[in-house]
Amino acid sequence: MNPIAFNILGIPVTWYGIIITLGVIIALIISSYNSKLKNVDFDKILDVFLIAFPLAIVGARLYYVAFEFENYRGDLMSIINIREGGLAIHGGLIFGIGTAWIYTKVKKLDLVAMLDVVAPAIILAQAIGRWGNFFNSEAHGGEVSVEFISKFPAFIQKGMFIDGAYYHPTFLYESLWNLLVFAILMFVLIKRRENEKGLVISLYAVLYSVGRFFIEGLRTDSLLIGGLRIAQIVSLIGIVVGLIIIIYLKLRKKKNIFS
Repeated sequence: MNPIAFNILGIPVTWYGIIITLGVIIALIISSYNSKLKNVDFDKILDVFLIAFPLAIVGARLYYVAFEFENYRGDLMSIINIREGGLAIHGGLIFGIGTAWIYTKVKKLDLVAMLDVVAPAIILAQAIGRWGNFFNSEAHGGEVSVEFISKFPAFIQKGMFIDGAYYHPTFLYESLWNLLVFAILMFVLIKRRENEKGLVISLYAVLYSVGRFFIEGLRTDSLLIGGLRIAQIVSLIGIVVGLIIIIYLKLRKKKNIFS
């Protein structure tokens, strides 16, 4: 696949950047809709986004580079070149949510209510963003047979034909999984009651992490530490923490019913 979409005054514009931008725009539209649905001030969410998103990009890049530093040691300036990929979603989430937590603490805003509203938008943006990996021929799995890849549309087959072999389109698996999670989170958000605040973002942590854990096992470009896949470790943490919060919310709700 050609990662360059077009050129402006000789400057190449990549599909990766276009797709990431598209994901962000759609996420903001969904967040605006959800804000009205749950009576949350979208202007406040936008304020948090304008601060947290740039730092999330920085965090996603630093997280990736930290585990792949040997590839950048000889050319440190290449660290700031993100047009060819190299953004780790977990790093972005950690930096983004961390920044949002600090900002909302200072401004005395309800971070949990905001996270519930934006969680479906985040997972939808992730589903869209994975297609940037497709155009960069990255985030794919191991080698597969012609018979296996033939079950996919022709353009997927073409994109997954890399250096003379076909590979698992793991970007597609995760994109489809994230779309399913988006639908579930939207349903839960609509049905969520006031005393269940925190349920949607907790479900996000669990469901996204479950899918990422299994799909990560198919990938060939995982970030590693001591031979372990970092994304799987973080996913397990996300599943445990999310389940603990969900159980707590359900027990609290049950207690309120019988009190």
